[in-house]
Amino acid sequence: MTMAKKITINDVALAAGVSVTTVSLVLSGKGRISAQTGQRVHNAIEELGFVRNRQASALRGGQTGVIGLIVSDLAQAFYAETTSGLTEALESEGRMVFLLQGGRGGEHMLARLNTLITQGVDGIIIAGSPGEAGAALRARAQEAGIPLIFASRANYPDDNDTVRPDNMLAAQRVTEHLIAQGHQRIAWVGGESSSLIRAERVGGYCATLLKYGLPFHSEWVAECGASQKQAAEAVQSLLSLNPTIDAIVCYNGLTAIGAWFGLLRAGRQTGTGLDRFFEQQVALAAFAEAREQGQYDIPVTWATISGREMGYLLAERILQRVDDPERVLHHAVLPPGLVVAP
Repeated sequence: MTMAKKITINDVALAAGVSVTTVSLVLSGKGRISAQTGQRVHNAIEELGFVRNRQASALRGGQTGVIGLIVSDLAQAFYAETTSGLTEALESEGRMVFLLQGGRGGEHMLARLNTLITQGVDGIIIAGSPGEAGAALRARAQEAGIPLIFASRANYPDDNDTVRPDNMLAAQRVTEHLIAQGHQRIAWVGGESSSLIRAERVGGYCATLLKYGLPFHSEWVAECGASQKQAAEAVQSLLSLNPTIDAIVCYNGLTAIGAWFGLLRAGRQTGTGLDRFFEQQVALAAFAEAREQGQYDIPVTWATISGREMGYLLAERILQRVDDPERVLHHAVLPPGLVVAP
């Protein structure tokens, strides 16, 4: 018995004499497609007996029930948590997520966006840096009539619908907490100078020191790579040159753990109390983008920046845009939390 060939969207496009993208737009009811072209596509669908599997079962009011998500790199814990939160929130609304990776430098973003458009998704979220493809992504989504939201760990300056954490406010909060505990000689460790996220956090740290009239020295801002070993070495070097430093703000969780080891190797203690051993104590604060096992067990004050919460906010924003495509572009900022050191 010969199994009948499954009719695909490509077959429909060929029969109608249009592109696959055009067929997808007709199926989803999006984009500016002429009545004549739309009729040709529908005629081809009927003649071939094409069944819109996912679309047929989820289609409601011209919607497919599917949201496209392109993540630059799922290996980054923050975006893994963002994906988890987004998926949880959308599934609770009866929606599905079509997940693709766009490359660390955004090199595959545009190709992945075209794939999602072909699949007839209701909206698309770009999580992570789009590299140089940002303008092209926005133009392509507008052409297809599909809502597009950019989600990133730092501010995305172009005129887009965006969701991001408030890195500057997070830095202000942890620095103010250290000052409230009596610390006045506060250093910074971690991150690379090319990082926009680091620039925003260092900016909040510096602004807070100036606000309270505390000293800022450029040599107290130590750059280092993303490893515990390099962070530990940076802290040891910093304290050997500046032994009166009494607190350190760390770029992220990995840096904080390395800094903690660096303090131990330097014969210093971690703590926030102003007691008779204060000259030996150095308080640590850091930014927690994803909860690591045992992370909160070490004596560090954390500015929490939740990828999962950002996923929830993204779900809310993309559904609003799907329901109202003409909605004014909006920049949503996720405020940080604070977990004080034990």
